[in-house]
Amino acid sequence: MAILKSLGGCTPKMGNNCFLAENAVVVGDVTMGDNCTVWFNAVVRGDVNTITIGNNTNIQDGAVIHCTYQKSKTKIGNNVSIGHTAVVHGCTVEDNVLIGMGAIVMDDAVIGEGSVVAAGAVVLSGTKIEPGSIYAGMPAKKVKDTGAEMTAVIARTAKNYPMYAEWFKE
Repeated sequence: MAILKSLGGCTPKMGNNCFLAENAVVVGDVTMGDNCTVWFNAVVRGDVNTITIGNNTNIQDGAVIHCTYQKSKTKIGNNVSIGHTAVVHGCTVEDNVLIGMGAIVMDDAVIGEGSVVAAGAVVLSGTKIEPGSIYAGMPAKKVKDTGAEMTAVIARTAKNYPMYAEWFKE
């Protein structure tokens, strides 16, 4: 069973139909919307500030969601996919975003709606990614607009994870 831990008077709040893998960890001041999934070895640690996650968001295996004490909250929108081993820290991720595998998004960055942070990219503190953009590299820079094909990938990925979770509920 997943570890859900209260801390400092804050207990994680889950929406309807959420899936937490057996070794996922969710701690403290975390609010998660409906149909969210937190996968194996993922950590959502609201111990030093608030983490808010919208509906239909998936946090894939080994990802870490955290924030900065007395400074930077983490806000993740609806229909967001956080790839395997990504780190999302003290930033804002708007709706319909894909954060690629192993990507790092640092404090006070804002990832605009409909954007992609490519696998392995490092989004530096304070970076503002414009909506509908693909950013890649270290540090992450715009490489192109998302376009219709990538927009479909973002939507399909967010849609598929609740389906995958059903396989584990049997």
